[in-house]
Amino acid sequence: MTQRPRPGDGRPEPGEEGEEEQYLGDSRASEANAPTSTGRWGLRLKVGEDVKRRLGAALSTPGSASDSERHDRTPVGWFARALRVPGSERRSLIQAAKATFAATVAWLLATSVLRLPQPFLAPYAAVFLVDATVYRSVRGWVQQVAAVGAGVLLAATAARLIPGQAVALAVVVFVGLLAGNWRRFGSAGIWVGVTGMLLISYGTATEPVLLGDRLLETALGATIGAVVNALILPPLHGDQLAAATDRLAKALAELLETTSDLVRRDEPPEDVDDLLAQARDVRSQVQVAEEAAGLTREGRMLNLRRRRPASGAHHERPLGTLIALWPPVSQLIAAVRTTSARQNEPFAYPWPDARESLADLIRCLADAVRSVAAAGEPVDLERGRALLARLERRLVTAEDDGVPARLGLGTMTLPARHLVEQLENR
Repeated sequence: MTQRPRPGDGRPEPGEEGEEEQYLGDSRASEANAPTSTGRWGLRLKVGEDVKRRLGAALSTPGSASDSERHDRTPVGWFARALRVPGSERRSLIQAAKATFAATVAWLLATSVLRLPQPFLAPYAAVFLVDATVYRSVRGWVQQVAAVGAGVLLAATAARLIPGQAVALAVVVFVGLLAGNWRRFGSAGIWVGVTGMLLISYGTATEPVLLGDRLLETALGATIGAVVNALILPPLHGDQLAAATDRLAKALAELLETTSDLVRRDEPPEDVDDLLAQARDVRSQVQVAEEAAGLTREGRMLNLRRRRPASGAHHERPLGTLIALWPPVSQLIAAVRTTSARQNEPFAYPWPDARESLADLIRCLADAVRSVAAAGEPVDLERGRALLARLERRLVTAEDDGVPARLGLGTMTLPARHLVEQLENR
């Protein structure tokens, strides 16, 4: 059996060991793709100029938003998008209005109806219970009441057992903050220590009536916030799911096209840094898509509007398919690097006609990935199956290729087969 010399022999090694592991495991998003934190309701405003002109441009036509409107970061431009486009701006505006309404109702009930002496906890709890999903509001209600109740109990116990107020305060804060780390309290755990601290410092920890008022205020505000969030336009996040599906499909398809072009070259690519950087960007898109899928599923839990088109249910399966494509795509890129990067690798670059078939297969897979993003659109895999069958026949019949080249072809064909199978089982 004649074995072809390894392509690239004598070339300096282009990188250090472990680069492929580095990019495959790298979870850092590129600056262009990293999601931006915008607060509890996603509200993000910036002050600008020409307010009247920008508002007129934003509200001029009922159709799709113009480029100037989409990039207008002024308060008026943001507000115009919230009125016209059902997206993150409108959802932020609705949630802010709901929180305002819940806090006002909680304050009026606590002061005018129940006549509580210090009702500040009622509107506070109401605001924080108007959360991103109905499920979080219900869960937060339980956690908030439990945390405040634990803080009240801790303060009452310390006030009776510890004679000095300063010592009691120190013990309550220390024990309360430690107890608040219990995962069952969630983000409300901080209020175990804070509630106890307030009661000790105000000197009300030994008065049962005032302790009961604190619990009543918290329960009242939390109940109003959770009810308002559940009954008045409960939030859905289907738009995020649709956007994540489109972005991830485009990113995966472009990555496969780049890989196809590299495989089609006459010589092994010496510099695959651009491919690795593109793969890191796609990995960040996968993480964003996973977060969007989780938030959307949570948003439908206990939601009275969960059967609406805005729930994003018709995009959930396509996005799941795209997320599942990432592992074989990353394996394909690692295989391309393994077969072409260094002299001490066990595999050789495949022969040109084999690479041509493989490049055509990868290009077909890129087209199929784009079709997946369109919910309900059929995905044509006929040509891809034929190309895959041709490559697999060559692996077992073309003995003239030589063992190293056949092994190299096999390392790239296997993840391509996994991609075809994932697309078939979508």
